[in-house]
This record gives sequence, C-alpha cells and structure tokens, in this order.
Amino acid sequence: MAKVLVATEKPFAAAAVEGIREIIESAGYEFALLEKYGSKQELLDAVATAEGLIIRSDIVDAEVIEAAKNLKVVVRAGAGYDNVDLAAATAAGVCVENTPGQNSNAVAELVFGMTVMAVRNMYDGTSGTELKDKTLGIHAFGQVGRNVARIAKGFGMEVSALDPYCPDEVIAEAGVKPVHSVDELYSGNKFVSLHIPATAETKGSVGYDLLMKLPKGGVLINTARKEVIDEEGLARALTERPDLKYVADVKPGNAAELEEKFAGRVFFTPKKMGAQTAEANINAGLAAARQVVAFLSEGIDRFRVNK
Repeated sequence: MAKVLVATEKPFAAAAVEGIREIIESAGYEFALLEKYGSKQELLDAVATAEGLIIRSDIVDAEVIEAAKNLKVVVRAGAGYDNVDLAAATAAGVCVENTPGQNSNAVAELVFGMTVMAVRNMYDGTSGTELKDKTLGIHAFGQVGRNVARIAKGFGMEVSALDPYCPDEVIAEAGVKPVHSVDELYSGNKFVSLHIPATAETKGSVGYDLLMKLPKGGVLINTARKEVIDEEGLARALTERPDLKYVADVKPGNAAELEEKFAGRVFFTPKKMGAQTAEANINAGLAAARQVVAFLSEGIDRFRVNK
C-alpha cells in the first residue's frame, strides 16, 4: 500500500488533517502524519518510505528528495513553492504541484487589513485617510491579485494591474485597467499590492527606484515574498520620503532597523499570516490531498510546477 505523508512543521487545522486523512484512506493509501517536528532528521526519516508528500512552508531540498527513494509527488498546500528544490525533484522524477487559489481570498483580505491600518496611521489616534477614490496598482494578476481587485472595488478604489503573463482582456473583464510597465504601475498608483513570485528575475526587483516613483503618501503592501524587495533600497526610500509607508506579511531581514527608524510607517506580521484562516487552511489541505490521490491513481498533474 502506497504511503502519503503529511509533513507540517506548522500544522494544518485539525479539521483539515481529518479531511486529508479521509481522502487518502478512501483512495486506498496509507496516511502518515508528521507535525511540529523539531529537526530535519525527523523529516528525512519520515519521508523515506513515502510515495506522496503534502507540505506547507516546509523545506523540501535535495537532501529530502534524496532520502525519499519512493517519492513520486510533492504537493505544496498553497500557491508559493520556492521552498521546494524543483531541479532536484525533476532530476529524481518527482512531480511537484501547488494548490493555486485555495488561499487567495484569505491573502487578499489581509492586504486590506494592513492597508486600512496603514492609512489610519497604525491606529495611533491621529487623523488618517480613506481608500475610496484612491488608486491601487496590483503587481501580478493571479488568483490573489484578482481577489484584491474584487475587494478594492468594494472600497470604491480605482484599480489597475500589471501582469505580462495575463492578457489585457482578462484584466479588463475584471473591471481593472491593464498597465504595461512597472514604472507606469508605481508612478500611477498611491497604493501598490505585491503578488509576484520570488524568481531569479524578480528577486530584489522592488527597491529604491520604484518606491521613489510612488505618488505622495504612497503605500507598498507585500503579501508575496520578502526576497522580491531590495531591502537596502527600501530603507533608503523610506529615509528620503517621509510620506511613504511599507506594510508586509513577510518580515524583512532588516525589520528591526526599519521598525526603529520608521516607527508608525512600517508594519510586519510576526509570521506569515496570509493563509492563516480556518477556511484557507482547510481548503488548501483538502486540495493537496485530492491532487496527491489524482497523481498516484491516474497520473493527473494539472498543477505541476516543475518539468
């Protein structure tokens, strides 16, 4: 009987675990669970006999893949998959998938939780501003970006988006204005919400030059990855532009410095919180279980992210 391992240092909700177990066992596979593990060796030992692996933000590097001699598929419950060594997986013949869209509403709602806090001056008792009639630029128009646009229109914001991989007509159909350069996105919007993945092309791509293009009172909201930010450039822009604010669900490496120098203008969640809702937790976990079963049973790899 093939074994499917759920390995989560940061566990799924109990309801999600039971749902995953039911899906896996109903398909005739063995269910194994490793939660809150304290060392990498525990993961290496647990994965040794697994054919399927479900993770969250857990690191699956070349060493983990090497230890998993029977592994056929890894599903990352969530959209981002930079915690998986895709090259090593491909070399070992392992399919890697994500679960796009399952956390998208949760992340989009967090965007506005932090944005409202920013425009209300972190609730320090002083007078802030409203979002109605303000401009919002969405940097990448995937599932999260589309939910951000939906919510933004409820606030009465004017929304534009940049995504070279998304046709203009798709963006326009969502009631959003397509733009075609990062300069246009940043210079034309008081608020910019980041949803780009961390790739060789995007790492460190958002820094001083782009931030300085934001209109007066500009706010950058990052629920993507900290790696896409040029942190030195961010600090320089905040120094030269006292009107700018930065709020993020991904604490930067220089967080302590930024919080000390720019108190009231920066905010970082204590840990990545975008997908931390009961609904998203369950949705992503169940989707991951269904995808593992579909791959092991029928070879279906609709959400494969490696070649």
